[in-house]
Amino acid sequence: MSNVTTEWHGDALIAALKAEAPEALNHAAELLRGDSVPLAPIDRGPLRASVQVTPATAGSLTAYVSYDTPYAARQHEEMDWRHDEGQAKYLEGPLTENEAKYQQAIASRLGKALGP
Repeated sequence: MSNVTTEWHGDALIAALKAEAPEALNHAAELLRGDSVPLAPIDRGPLRASVQVTPATAGSLTAYVSYDTPYAARQHEEMDWRHDEGQAKYLEGPLTENEAKYQQAIASRLGKALGP
């Protein structure tokens, strides 16, 4: 019978993941930002230019993508409004349609933190 020796590096792995997590989440948020901007309606105002990412931090592992105009939420939600360029659900649509892409982007960044 042979002996097997294992070393547990769980604490180091968890620390590496925690250190990389904000950057991984922010990367995915930037991807969503880029996917949503071309879908935001254009009419008279600066809706597309108002998009912003509120980044995740070590203390808050949530990144936000938002549009900051007085009419952004209404433009997003009004399914009956017609636009020459853009559409309703310009943020929700890409999030839902590209969920796997964003998850893969996060996983890829976290995987790099773990090393070879």
